Amino acid sequence: MGSSANKPQLIVDGKRISGRGPMDLRNLKITAGVLKKANGSAMIEWGNNRVLAAVYGPREVFPKHTTDPRKALIHARYVMAPFSSAEEHGRSGPNRRSIEISKVAKHVFENNVLVNQFPKTMINIDMEVLQSDGGTRVAAITAASVALVDAGIPVRDLVQGVSIGKVDGMQVADLDKNEDNYGESDMPAIVSLRTGEILLYQMDGKLTRPEVDNALSMIFEGAKKVREKQVEALRAKYETDVAPQE
Repeated sequence: MGSSANKPQLIVDGKRISGRGPMDLRNLKITAGVLKKANGSAMIEWGNNRVLAAVYGPREVFPKHTTDPRKALIHARYVMAPFSSAEEHGRSGPNRRSIEISKVAKHVFENNVLVNQFPKTMINIDMEVLQSDGGTRVAAITAASVALVDAGIPVRDLVQGVSIGKVDGMQVADLDKNEDNYGESDMPAIVSLRTGEILLYQMDGKLTRPEVDNALSMIFEGAKKVREKQVEALRAKYETDVAPQE
């Protein structure tokens, strides 16, 4: 976040330079069932972000000594393809950021998947960023939630979220890369609309308590729009699967 001598003007006449209003999300499209060999999968196209999520399992645990007789183990993996960005992700393999996001995604799904129904198994959730433009952790977890349902794995809820940040003093939803880089704060969160729970909450930068409260309201409002796209994707996949063969 923060200051730079080359900082562009991001808010012009009360609007973002993209033309979006404070609560407007970037164009969002989700497609379920894009990989034939995965148990469940989804592709999300969110602004210029492209993220592929795949789910494998429940299946046998490896290594076997880590087996939990009471529940399934969740293994979450978030990586950015070397070609996804011209910036800091131009090398293969996990870095500190991808390891951190993998861990927080694991915690999200451990609290969402009904793991007690699948003792002595593991569920792998793989998320790969093919193209990045700000907000990839939120996009990846949103796609993975669809992939879990596509795999037929019972969950407490479809989970989704958005990032809320402060740009040129204005709180806005769904930051793009420039807004993320040059804004004053960024607060990505993942929520369950059914239960009202916050499953992921992180913040970079500073916000006042009223600004945090407002950001949380914006996150739940934005999540409703994201959920609509998730449901559309699953409905389209289901209707395709059950369509009569001519």
